[in-house]
Amino acid sequence: MDAAALATSPGVDAPWLDRAHDLSTLDALRGVYPAPTAPATLDKECDHVHPLYRPFIEASPFAILATRGPHGLDTSPRGDGPGFVEIADPRTLLLPDRRGNHRIDSLRNVVNDPAVALLFLIPGIGECLRVNGHARISAAPALLERFVVEGQSPKSVLVIEVHKVFFQCARAVKRSELWNPARHVERTSLPSTGSILAGLSPRVDGAAYDAELEERQRRTMY
Repeated sequence: MDAAALATSPGVDAPWLDRAHDLSTLDALRGVYPAPTAPATLDKECDHVHPLYRPFIEASPFAILATRGPHGLDTSPRGDGPGFVEIADPRTLLLPDRRGNHRIDSLRNVVNDPAVALLFLIPGIGECLRVNGHARISAAPALLERFVVEGQSPKSVLVIEVHKVFFQCARAVKRSELWNPARHVERTSLPSTGSILAGLSPRVDGAAYDAELEERQRRTMY
């Protein structure tokens, strides 16, 4: 291949366009990632909230909820005080749906497909906890009453049937230095919420949105 052709080949200038090396089969994947054999990798998985995993859920103030629906996949942040996801029993988690913007992307997905996954994070802790299962959406009054905060109940609660639980090692968190205050990013270094909305919608006054944002969020937290 001459220099001109080499310079324009996908593998040199745009390697993401090179499909010749795609790992598109399980055999191809296993050629790069041999099947794990270490007990620490295989034996950590269980089909319920083991007593040793329970403290991780109880200590977590933040989780990422993954769902899938007719229009594809979605991930959504969920957060509140530590233990905001309640362990009803070793095979059942209760996740209240706090006040939001009523897009209900996750809930619409659950209506179509009950499969969900949760990734629990704990500030200062490297390991994450992963939970997979099936969910249903409940608006049972007694269940909503169970999650009242500041006089406000959630509009619904996800009742999650646990199928798989295991911890994720700390490498990703350590590599990212997620909890290192010295690596925290100043909010002003990124586009503001109002400027994003103003750039995408002629109906939003970005400056007014930014000016009111903190007080509005404080007032409507629950």
